[in-house]
This record gives sequence, C-alpha cells and structure tokens, in this order.
Amino acid sequence: MPTKKSLFVSGSAQGIGKAIVEKFASEGWFVGVYDIDADLARDVAALLGTDNAVGGALDVTDPASWSTALEEFATAAGGRLDLLVNNAGILRAGRLADVDLAQHHQTIEINVNGVINGCHTAYPYLRATPGSGVINVCSASAIYGQPEIASYSASKYAVRGLTEALELEWRKEGIRVQAVWPLWVKTALLDGNAASSHETLGIRLTVEDVADQVWEMAQPRKGLRGRLPKVHTTVGLPARALSTAADLAPNLFVREVNRFITRA
Repeated sequence: MPTKKSLFVSGSAQGIGKAIVEKFASEGWFVGVYDIDADLARDVAALLGTDNAVGGALDVTDPASWSTALEEFATAAGGRLDLLVNNAGILRAGRLADVDLAQHHQTIEINVNGVINGCHTAYPYLRATPGSGVINVCSASAIYGQPEIASYSASKYAVRGLTEALELEWRKEGIRVQAVWPLWVKTALLDGNAASSHETLGIRLTVEDVADQVWEMAQPRKGLRGRLPKVHTTVGLPARALSTAADLAPNLFVREVNRFITRA
C-alpha cells in the first residue's frame, strides 16, 4: 500500500494535465492519470511506472465515471487523495453567433459541470486525507470576459466562483481549494482555435510552466504566508499584469485594455 502523497488529475493524458502528473511523479508522488482517452492515459501511467502511477478512463461529465475512476485510484493509492487537480477542459473559438450552440453547451458541460462533478465526488476522499487540497485550472479569461471565446470565458468565471465558494466551505475541514490562472499555453487545445487575444499577446507559456506553478501551489504554506490564504495564482507576466490591472484600475480601463487585446 503506497505511503506516498497522491495526486489525481482529470484530462491528464496530454497537455497541461500530463505535465502536472509528470512533475509530481518526479517529486515522489503517486499520481492518477485519468482521461477520456483511456488508452493514452494508461500509456502515460505505464511510462511513469506502476509504483508511481495508475491510469484509466474518465468522462468528467458523468458522475458515475468519476466514482469509478476515484475508487480505482484510491485503491491503488492506499485510500488517500492529497490533491485533486480539475484540469479537463475544451475551447471553441469564434464569435458567439458563429459557433454551433451545441458546442457552447458542451463547453459548459465539460468545463463547469466536469469540475463540479469532480469536487463533489472527490469530497469524501479529500475529507479523509489530512492536509488535502483541490487546484482547479482556471484561466486569465476569467479576469474580464473575452470576445471570440465567450462561452469558454464564462465557464472559467464559473470555475473562479466555485473555487472561491469551496475555499470558504471546506476550510474548516482542512481542505485547501485554489485555482491556477494561465494565459495562453502551447497545447493542442489551441489547434484550430485562433483568437485575437492570443495573436496579440502571443503564446508564451509552456505546459511545464503551469505544472511548476501547480507544484508550488501544492506546497504547505508557513508562517504569516500560511495564515493568509491565497486562492488564485496567475501564471506568467501577461496574466499577472492583467490581474493587477483588474484589481487596481477602473472597470472602464480594464474593458478598454481587453478590447485592444482582442481587437473587438
């Protein structure tokens, strides 16, 4: 039975999720590689080694799939779940009226309901593991609504709100809830999904940049820093600049900055 700390990541057969499980496995954690592409997830887990990882199928929109995946993972991890990372998500770029309505609905189903399903189903495992936590993959598009990715931006606003609510709900039970906020990252998610904001700002982040930030967020907070909960963490200078502007500047200014970035 593993005595290592354990991590479960949704959508971790490739991209950001894969980089996260690889980072944590390299640091001695036992990791769960779960994805809609079960074969690819198992391949990633096999490369990490049976002592370090388990992989399998996960459809984040299906609560029963979550239950099966978490039960399988917990059995392999010795019953503990130190960290859940809700990473699975999709993006459909285009003006709202030009994108098929079913694709907007699918974005909400995966990006919002998938995270709710994960948090709800994982809660008993998190509660049973002292010092556990959740990190939701949010986005800098939740700083101010983004044209051409409107439903994606809306979905990440929902993830932001859910993170803030659960950080308060679960804090007395010792479950730490956070969100990581990257801007554009070099992943397959952007293939065929050109948006003006990433053409203006460029795609500067790598999946390893995000994985390193998630690793840092997972570390225990000590002293005064530990007494002041940090719920949201941006990744990269452009995202930090946008977040700071949103905190300090009038809303009209933030709107105009985003209008310029997105060429709206």
